[in-house]
Amino acid sequence: MVRTENGYAPRRGALISELRQIRDLTSPDMPEWDFVEFDPLLDSTNIRYEQWNMIADTIAANYDAYDGFVVLHGTDTLAYSASALSFMLEGLNKPVVFTGAQIPLCELRSDGRDNIITSMMIADDGLVREVSLYFGGSLLRGNRAIKYSADRMVAFTSPNWPVLADAGISIEYSEAAHSGSNDRSCSSGPSVAEMKSCRIGVIKIVPGIQFDIFAPIRFEELDGLILESFGKGNIPKYDPALTRLITEASKSGTVVVVCTQCPAGAISLGTYEAGSALVRAGAVSGGNMTTEAAITKLNYLFSKGLARDEICRLMQTDLRGELTV
Repeated sequence: MVRTENGYAPRRGALISELRQIRDLTSPDMPEWDFVEFDPLLDSTNIRYEQWNMIADTIAANYDAYDGFVVLHGTDTLAYSASALSFMLEGLNKPVVFTGAQIPLCELRSDGRDNIITSMMIADDGLVREVSLYFGGSLLRGNRAIKYSADRMVAFTSPNWPVLADAGISIEYSEAAHSGSNDRSCSSGPSVAEMKSCRIGVIKIVPGIQFDIFAPIRFEELDGLILESFGKGNIPKYDPALTRLITEASKSGTVVVVCTQCPAGAISLGTYEAGSALVRAGAVSGGNMTTEAAITKLNYLFSKGLARDEICRLMQTDLRGELTV
């Protein structure tokens, strides 16, 4: 990012120029590194499945030449991309570390310098051989991370999974870092399950919500629907329109996944009467997945061309450490 009259915007060549001014990146203690810049450059708010495919394809094409990979990415959609790549890189057995900055590198107090340096060291250590996210002193599992602050330097957290490493005076890896995710079956390198265009919607339940406003949605044209419910999977009972909509969606082939609005904790459909209607309507539990993980996992499964019943089953199955069963 560089300053423009309309605010910060990406400019080709600016990042490598900033990196060359960071003396620590040429230290003998740093690993050797190469730099790849995509074209066009995007503000991360504009990222789509095409960019996820570009990142995954680039890692796979260069997999044998490097010990690890660091992906520099805008913070707004950083957790979505880290989640997406965790599913797409099937058989990954090397570090892929996503990082970014709250303050652009072109500014005096940029946090990007430490984030980049430490991410490179973590990738070089080779202990966390999965897709992770490093930010503000903490290494998180990529598909467990959420952005929880728009303006603090510690911008990301992992409410339902332990921190993989703390970077203080030294980098201290936790037991969770050594447990790894669930997909290291391909020792020769990962295969890329490319993302395709999928139609996935998100509805957040709020007090007093009028469900009839969703009636015009053509569910037969919707692949998946994420429902952000109250608590452990509860919805209000004052209006039966929502359960009718979900029943209609399920019958038309839409996969309806219920996630909780709470940052920590898990869905338990049917624990309360208020949530039992979702089970009867054909919705499936998202457990303790983040919304970011649920969306990208749905996209991944639909892109593989699986049948609806199989997708429903796999949404409730832990594939990459994204879900506690």
